[in-house]
Amino acid sequence: MTTGFFWDERCFWHNGGNYAFTLPVGGLVQPLAGGLPENPETKRRLLNLMQVTGLAGHLSMQGAEPATDVDLLRVHPRRYLAQFKALSDAGGGELGPRSPFGAGGYEVAALSAGLAKAALDAVLRGELRNAYALSRPPGHHCLPEHPNGFCLLANIAVAVEAAREAGLARRVAVLDWDVHHGNGTEAIYYRDPDVLTISIHQEANYPTDTGAALDRGEGLGLGTNVNIPLPPGAGHRAYLAAMDRIVLPALHDFRPDVIIVACGFDAAAIDPLGRMLATAETFRLLTRRVMGAAGTLCDGRLVMVHEGGYSEVYVPFCGHAVLEEMSGAPMTAADPLAQTLAARQPGDYFDRMIDGLLADLRAIFAAPP
Repeated sequence: MTTGFFWDERCFWHNGGNYAFTLPVGGLVQPLAGGLPENPETKRRLLNLMQVTGLAGHLSMQGAEPATDVDLLRVHPRRYLAQFKALSDAGGGELGPRSPFGAGGYEVAALSAGLAKAALDAVLRGELRNAYALSRPPGHHCLPEHPNGFCLLANIAVAVEAAREAGLARRVAVLDWDVHHGNGTEAIYYRDPDVLTISIHQEANYPTDTGAALDRGEGLGLGTNVNIPLPPGAGHRAYLAAMDRIVLPALHDFRPDVIIVACGFDAAAIDPLGRMLATAETFRLLTRRVMGAAGTLCDGRLVMVHEGGYSEVYVPFCGHAVLEEMSGAPMTAADPLAQTLAARQPGDYFDRMIDGLLADLRAIFAAPP
């Protein structure tokens, strides 16, 4: 058994139209050469780096069919899908905040969801030890009835519901370490006791009104939603402490059949949409820890689904570190910023503040639902 890597060139062709950073061009907003931060280069350059180092040769490189209408309708209402398809066929546009798409956006989004679905399916059927889906456009902000934050379809939820329908899994844990709160995944499973959603994110970054620690689920799902909002400037040690003190205990208490990671790299130190100080080594060690949990709890069943990350220079090194760890391959890609970022990690005072914050969060999550 090996590590699967699911990707498709057509996902790199998705475009968001005439935007400058996160604002539509017009009025006093001038065009930018790069357009949206959510562009294909971060993902393509990850694939390029894997090919140059030889890591790609140690993975099971695969494509996938797009998610079907049946797959999508398990998560999204027919009315939303019809609106999305009609606007996509008409040349593109925008159905929700910060979620523009061009002609054919519907088909590319369905393909992105299909990559996540196929990766999860292959791991649950025992065809792969673990898998990474290079999904684009991303999905963790997408709500059932409208897109949000570059996300057009809820990729992970589409994959989870297909797996549950097929009887391949009952209890699923979704860990989101993208710098932004995974509000879409949270909303979809907020009342579901069989899906644990955990989000480590920069507090009040995006969306600014979701992601509070006190949001723990509702009804039968009360207690199965865990939000870990970290202050801007949190770095390597803070992320590992959050994993050790909150995430891993929550996973062990829940005992999932599979762990899925919403794998964003925008908590990295030089990302334009985050203000955190994680490094490639941070993501390597987060991966090592979650693999250990998967090995103990669910026979190693682990799927990573790519979300955000907007530094064309640094995302490839973060992603390579994750895939080195997942596959055990001997290829490495030395982090060119390792020394610089190590010297800029928060000091002891910040560590003490994080220690107090995590203690407070543990108390919240330990309280009876």
